[in-house]
Amino acid sequence: MTGFDVAVVGAGVHGASAAFHLGSRGVKTVVFERDAPAGGPTGRSSAICRAYYTNEFLARVARDSIIMFERFAEITNGRDAGFRRSGILVLHPPEDEAQVREVVPRLNEQGIPTDLLDRKQLATEFPAFDLEGIGIGAFERDAGYADPAGTTVGLLQRAVELGAETRIGHAVAAIDAAGEGWAVVTTDGSRTACGRVLIAAGPWTRSLAAQVGADIPLHVERHVVATYAWGGADPVPAHADLPGGYYFRPEGEELFLVGPLLPEPEADPDDYPEAIAAEEARELGERVVRRIPSLERAESRGGWASLYDVSPDWQPVIGEIAPGVFVDAGTSGHGFKLAPALGGHVADLVMGGEIDPGLAQFDPRRFTEHRELAAGYGAARILG
Repeated sequence: MTGFDVAVVGAGVHGASAAFHLGSRGVKTVVFERDAPAGGPTGRSSAICRAYYTNEFLARVARDSIIMFERFAEITNGRDAGFRRSGILVLHPPEDEAQVREVVPRLNEQGIPTDLLDRKQLATEFPAFDLEGIGIGAFERDAGYADPAGTTVGLLQRAVELGAETRIGHAVAAIDAAGEGWAVVTTDGSRTACGRVLIAAGPWTRSLAAQVGADIPLHVERHVVATYAWGGADPVPAHADLPGGYYFRPEGEELFLVGPLLPEPEADPDDYPEAIAAEEARELGERVVRRIPSLERAESRGGWASLYDVSPDWQPVIGEIAPGVFVDAGTSGHGFKLAPALGGHVADLVMGGEIDPGLAQFDPRRFTEHRELAAGYGAARILG
């Protein structure tokens, strides 16, 4: 068996980021991926990049990730993450006002420029929006969106340049104890020895964690992304409408994307409808038109479905689950925007380095110890 310091299972954006940061530290790393880099949920992400979080640690990590997106070419030896700064408007119901007024000043203190907007200011600055049901808003100025596949491939390719190896197209069948370390066994029967293992396999994380005796309470949901052409309507900014239950962002010059903000039906990660149904696109479009009547002229352009791996409190699950085995999961719906900088914290965790105290709150044991996290706004815990 070939030996490595760390085996990373999963080449989505979290696995690729961890590999990049491990490689930057000179750690001998191998990455296993059943499909292709970003071939799972990462490649179907809407890839919004925002630091508008109620959780202070996640806000800081998302802020640092946006900086990495902006410096991506420098960090990855000339590669392109496709980052575009657009800003993002978040529309809240009246019952969120006290919390928003508490969170926005804290974000600004953290170096995340965010404007607090009352209804009068919203009506002045965003006249296309029908403000029924809206009590207050916030606009994060440095937010934007990126290319999820380009980001993942860029990080992974740079990790390879730094010494990492990849096993693309090799699904992991088992993680076996082997002496003082572990053996990663793939479906073709090959065994790779490693000192430590990081499972960052998204919807497949729970079944892989069970290989080492850990039962992580993750479930999988099917979430759709609908695409529309502007249809002659004037463009409107990226936004999240909490009362309306959707998020929205431009996609280049001709299209925009829409997806749900709230929990969706559970799904089998190996057998689910990958296309969006016409009814699903119609229903999301109706939500948008209720908020922005001028977009009634928008034209459906289809879309797709993806998978979220979701924890009971909708917050990340990051920690050690067996001696030398770690997970980074449960971030779907807001994981892409965290990944570039979060990978550095995960690399520190895996290698036993100095850990940011904020990372400890995401330990998988919190669920059995009844330490679930409170984050987000009401039912929209996806905002974190």
